[in-house]
Amino acid sequence: MTEAASVLVVDDDADLLRLLDMRLRSAGFRPVLAASGEQALARLAVARPRAVVTDLRMPGIDGQALFERIHAADPSLPVIILTAHGTIPDAVAAAQRGVFGYLTKPFESSELLALLRRAVAEGAAAHPAQGRIALAGIVTASPLMAALLDEVALVGASQANVLVQGESGTGKEMLARAVHQASGRREGAFVAINCAAIPEALLESELFGHVKGAFTGADATRKGLFQSAHGGTVFLDEIGDMPLALQAKLLRVLQEREVRPLGSQQAVPVDVRIVSATHRDLEALIAAQGFREDLYYRLNVVNLHIPPLRERREDIAALAQHFVSTLSAKHGRNIVGFAADAMEALMRFDWPGNVRQLMNVVEQCCALCTTVRIPAALVARALRNKPVEILSYAEAKDRFERDYLIQLMKITAGQVSEAARLAQRNRTEFYRLLQKHELSPALFKQSD
Repeated sequence: MTEAASVLVVDDDADLLRLLDMRLRSAGFRPVLAASGEQALARLAVARPRAVVTDLRMPGIDGQALFERIHAADPSLPVIILTAHGTIPDAVAAAQRGVFGYLTKPFESSELLALLRRAVAEGAAAHPAQGRIALAGIVTASPLMAALLDEVALVGASQANVLVQGESGTGKEMLARAVHQASGRREGAFVAINCAAIPEALLESELFGHVKGAFTGADATRKGLFQSAHGGTVFLDEIGDMPLALQAKLLRVLQEREVRPLGSQQAVPVDVRIVSATHRDLEALIAAQGFREDLYYRLNVVNLHIPPLRERREDIAALAQHFVSTLSAKHGRNIVGFAADAMEALMRFDWPGNVRQLMNVVEQCCALCTTVRIPAALVARALRNKPVEILSYAEAKDRFERDYLIQLMKITAGQVSEAARLAQRNRTEFYRLLQKHELSPALFKQSD
């Protein structure tokens, strides 16, 4: 073996555990030892081994219960069960449940080693994402994400525009970068812009550029992002917040493959691939006339959906450990990971803010931790605080805007003209804001 395969060995018999440790090391494996099922789960939370060897009869979480927990979370991880109480019917039943191997004590070392080598080989084939720090630095141990990254590799080879959808904080920009890195444009620029974070009056200039004198303050000719990304990829984040007027111009760029800077009579050819992203329901926006249907079909040639963190819990431990490695140094700490009960708390949490929230919690813990492992008390404190930093600028702006509109509509009892006057906006623009946030004037007219 060129690289020692890690094997989690679980047994409450200390003498047998030491014996298995020596035999596996001499055969070229890298054993990770656990004296109980509970300790094994903590080890699994930190890193995924290539195989598991566990005793059947143990106090607390026994070998059978441990297998059930492992198999539910990661069906491709091979588990070998050792027991002094084995029978043929037991072995048949275990195989039917998905146990990779079943050895009765006493057993020959050669039997276990042969079974382990086959388990490691077959497990690697069944779990291609094992240990993957993949395209664009995406860290994952999840079969769902592994399948998504396989799609990214296929999409990258094409020139198709891609729409990335998923909840806030799931990592849509990282996936967009992965598409870029998997493509033939990887040597070109990757240019990102958040359509919700730039004022409408400046967004067109940012995208398409302007010539000197095009508007007040345009003191020099400036290339837009499309020209800067020529030969590469443009990432349009929060595309659902792009104004309708600009959507029409973007559609024309996609159709004609050229941009016309503000104030210029000359069109400039551009060769870019568009990857866009949103956490909003674009089909609902189309129905509310807040998004162009023809642009939607141009952008949504290939659709990639990132599952929320609560649906890929295998990634919680992998990401948490990755963030500890990168953030502990930033805060001048020497932290190697989480205490077992701290990791359990992370695994139980639902993470409404997804990966962004997890990173924030880990950073808080790293900043305050004074030990080599982060204790459960710090994790509990970080989760209770629900820090506002989990919101991006665009999300905070959206939330404020919606709350502001609701208050105005309450004050005016649903009278749009009066609400628009108080907001110092014209009626048409105010209606567009209400549609953006799916607020119906009728709702406020019916309430006291």
